Amino acid sequence: MPFSASSSSVNSLLRIFLNLCRLVLSLTLILSGFVKAIDPLGTQYKIQDYLTALGMGGALPDWATLSASVALSATEFCLGIFLLFAMHRRTVTKLTVALMAVMTVISLWLWIANPISDCGCFGDALLLTNGQTLAKNVVLLACAVLLAIWPLSMVRLISRTNQWIVINYTLLFIIATSLWCLYDLPLFDFRPYHEGADIRAGMELPDSAAQPKFETKFILEKDGERRTFTLEDYPDSTWTFIDSETVQVSEGDLPPIHDFSITRIEDGEDITDMVIDDPGYTFLLISPTLEDASDGDFGEIDQIYEYCEDNGYQFYCLTSSGESAIERWRDLTGAEYPFCSTDGTTLKTIIRSNPGLLLLHGGKVVRKWSHNFLPDAPKLTERLEDSEIGQPSTRTATGKIATILSWFVFPLLALTIADRLWAWTRRLMPKKGRKAKKGGESGDHQKQEKE
Repeated sequence: MPFSASSSSVNSLLRIFLNLCRLVLSLTLILSGFVKAIDPLGTQYKIQDYLTALGMGGALPDWATLSASVALSATEFCLGIFLLFAMHRRTVTKLTVALMAVMTVISLWLWIANPISDCGCFGDALLLTNGQTLAKNVVLLACAVLLAIWPLSMVRLISRTNQWIVINYTLLFIIATSLWCLYDLPLFDFRPYHEGADIRAGMELPDSAAQPKFETKFILEKDGERRTFTLEDYPDSTWTFIDSETVQVSEGDLPPIHDFSITRIEDGEDITDMVIDDPGYTFLLISPTLEDASDGDFGEIDQIYEYCEDNGYQFYCLTSSGESAIERWRDLTGAEYPFCSTDGTTLKTIIRSNPGLLLLHGGKVVRKWSHNFLPDAPKLTERLEDSEIGQPSTRTATGKIATILSWFVFPLLALTIADRLWAWTRRLMPKKGRKAKKGGESGDHQKQEKE
């Protein structure tokens, strides 16, 4: 028996399967949208990587790629929530199919051409190969298509009357989250330079790590015939050696931190080991490009440098900019601290702020600050060993999760429970009252089925 678009014609098993598809699709979109939203700069960098791979690097201004970053995360997160609550079912499922179709085409291109090693679907929280990304998107696209065929099979979690609350609150929450994480730092830091990370340990591979594999091919000749051999099938001494070639046949594992280096600009000396092996405290001012760095906080930065000078702590500015940009920054801010050269991509990975401030102690990351929340000068009155600033932050992952629960999950959960209780009490209304409202409710029911 063929199924029509009406929910009444979908049997119970198919309904269960479709709602499982809805759950998988919605939760994936929520996770994908959220991890992008808490790291808008990281998503912007990935969008710029895509444009570069397409030969369009620099075609769009930074504000456009950043706006696209916020819009993409908000779209994924909102569609995930709307699917989870089964709101505007026909419209939302069609939009989800369109989104997943675009994502699947992009992932197919990544799988074939391999211009980028990681799609950035889940930011830095979960890294997938291009093949895994394609498989994921094919499954999600199939789920979206099924839901678009039978949208009314999705069980509502909230009535149509209160949908507007969920829609507006979700949109407000995810955009506010992106803007706050852009002003401060990502709420969760999944990169290898997170607070508490040991940089020296991150530069080392465990013994169990896969090593790169190489294969040597030998070109030999016999009776005018040249052939290529490997060590496994190397022939006898009647063959004459001509040449050999060693090629890498598989890549090995890389340590989490494999491109961190600090070169002092004034004399070209590599001081990486000196910095990360120092048992004391070191402040690192991070600016991937001084040309784009915010210069509104240079007074606080200078005060921190003077504090380091007075207390014997190291202070360096790490940048990928050239000498002309450094001289311009010195003229603009009066900076007297030393400048060092570090790869720009590495600096963007270390901290999502330009500039940002990093505090190391014995090679471990103790604190990270956006330029909007630099340590206050009044707090820099005692040595870091005795100061709150010199100790690990009290903001734990559990506390951050509790914040999200209290600001978003619990309010929506309370609204859903209240909405369902209200619907339940209406069902228990006296028959007389129900009959009186029967005419009006029948019209609402027909309108609901048409959605």
